[in-house]
Amino acid sequence: MPVITVNLLHPSNLSVVQSWSFPSESLVRIGRSADNEVVLYSSVVSRYHVELRYANDHWEIYNKGANGTYWDEKAITKQSIVDGMVIRLATSGPKLQFCLDNKPPVPAPKSVKTRPQRSFNDDTTQTIGEEINKILDRSE
Repeated sequence: MPVITVNLLHPSNLSVVQSWSFPSESLVRIGRSADNEVVLYSSVVSRYHVELRYANDHWEIYNKGANGTYWDEKAITKQSIVDGMVIRLATSGPKLQFCLDNKPPVPAPKSVKTRPQRSFNDDTTQTIGEEINKILDRSE
C-alpha cells in the first residue's frame, strides 16, 4: 500500500504548514473531531468532513461534510486521489494537498500573475557592463 501524506496548505502562498503521513492505514479520517487522524480546527469543517480510503490499488476521497469538499472548484462526493491533488474543505475552508508514495510535496499551483521577463539586447548589456566597471573603478 502506498504511503499517503496529507499537507495543510497556507491560505495565501500555498506553502505546506503541517503534514501527516500514513504508511499503513487504509482509512484516514479528516475533520474537527478529536478522534480523526487529521484534526482541523475550522468552523466550516465538519466533525467528520472527509474519509480517505485505500482499496483496489488506489486511494479515494469521500465527502462526509455538510459544507462540501471541492476539487478544481467543483463539489465532489467521491474522487480518486492523484499525487499532488489539492482540495478545499467547504467553499472557504482549508486547502489540503495529497502526496502519494512518500514523495516530497508537489508544489501547489499558484494563481499569481507574474510579469514577463525583460530581455536586453547586446547594446544594453554592454552599457550596463560599462556602468558597473565605472563604479568599480571609483571604489578603488
